[in-house]
Amino acid sequence: MCTPPSASLAKSSLGTSPVNGGGWFVGLFAALLLALSPTASFAAGPQVFQFALQNGMQVVVIPDHRAPVVTQMIWFKTGGADDPQGLSGLAHFFEHMMFRGTKQVPGDRFSQTLARNGGEDNAFTTHDYTAFYEQIAKDKLPMAMALEADRMANLDLSDSNVATERQVVLEERRMRIDNDPQALLGEQIDAALFLSHPYGRPVIGWSEEVRRIGRTEAQDYYDHHYAPNNAILVVAGDVTADAVRADAQAAYAKTPARALMSHRFVAEPPRLAETRLAMTSAEAKVPLFMRSYRVPSYAEAAPGQAEALEVLAQLLGGDYSATLYRRLVEDRKLATAAGASYDGYRRDATGFTVYASPRPGVPFALVERTIDETLAAYLKPPNPKELARAKTQLVASNTYRRDSQYALASAYGQALAIGLTAFDVNAWPDRVQAVTGDWVAKAAREFLIKRESVTATLAPGK
Repeated sequence: MCTPPSASLAKSSLGTSPVNGGGWFVGLFAALLLALSPTASFAAGPQVFQFALQNGMQVVVIPDHRAPVVTQMIWFKTGGADDPQGLSGLAHFFEHMMFRGTKQVPGDRFSQTLARNGGEDNAFTTHDYTAFYEQIAKDKLPMAMALEADRMANLDLSDSNVATERQVVLEERRMRIDNDPQALLGEQIDAALFLSHPYGRPVIGWSEEVRRIGRTEAQDYYDHHYAPNNAILVVAGDVTADAVRADAQAAYAKTPARALMSHRFVAEPPRLAETRLAMTSAEAKVPLFMRSYRVPSYAEAAPGQAEALEVLAQLLGGDYSATLYRRLVEDRKLATAAGASYDGYRRDATGFTVYASPRPGVPFALVERTIDETLAAYLKPPNPKELARAKTQLVASNTYRRDSQYALASAYGQALAIGLTAFDVNAWPDRVQAVTGDWVAKAAREFLIKRESVTATLAPGK
């Protein structure tokens, strides 16, 4: 198991409806009105079918007949942000618990059964969702569905299973976080960036709080989050919508809906000043400079804002030709690595990050000053050729990823889990292509401001 990557679904189990259109463009996106025509480029994307079972489970089907295989994903709309106060890591812990077995399929027979039938499985947890997936031959899909339906309703939450998995999670934290100075620095940045939002807590949890998770807490979480009416089933592969509907009805419809724990709305207080962190670690091999800005996600941004931030991140740090790498690594020889990223697929606010690894002897202050100068250049519209290249790179990367059946299923599951729609997924390439230089500059001016940031340094040493 690993820790990585309101849906407008038809509330009916009586049929399927293909999703290829609809929209919400206003303001900045007036330029995209043409995308609503039948000849729009996103309409040539995969045909997506959506329906719902009567117990509230949402179902998405993406036919892909290139090979006789199928990917099934179950996305539960719960993650680390739903951890109760004082029990950080509960959502991630429960991802592990889902592999502890049921009375009918005890222990690790879930994964063993899939493996014997030529399949593979795994899972991951983020702040906003927990996803489980299986990839298997198409004729084995009903079996995979039956296994998932069983553990959705009949999980073995015995004291011994809970105690065993709690130790597994604590060991995972020690190996992946506590022994990695950069991971520890990332935790400290998030804790400072989100003043009151649960995004400031690590998905894997603080060790002291993970140790408090017991059978009672696990059972309560299972009862109020792992229900069909809190799940999205995504099936991509050599299937038809009608066949998936029949199989899903047979496997999942028998599990009743349950009362859910509602997502807590958190109004983040305004940041009045930037935060600065300086960390020294004997385990650090190279120095690191990082700055994260609190910015809107795709789920909460105004039209055009998230796409502009995505393009800005690509311009700054998308690859070796990006501005930060050229300026710090190639031209001025100040760093061995440099880049930027935008984590846009979250339910609430997210982070826009710039980073660099200074060369030996180069002070952090010089690296920071050069980064600030580079960012300042984007307060005005970027060079048109660079902008066009960045947009082409983003769209091409998105297109290539869709060659993977798993990535295809993930794109729709991730979007729906945070409140976007299948239309948003299909329209994304056109929305990126519509981004102008003025939009990029406006996003830089509005969101890359120091009081909304946390600047951190990691230095080797005792």
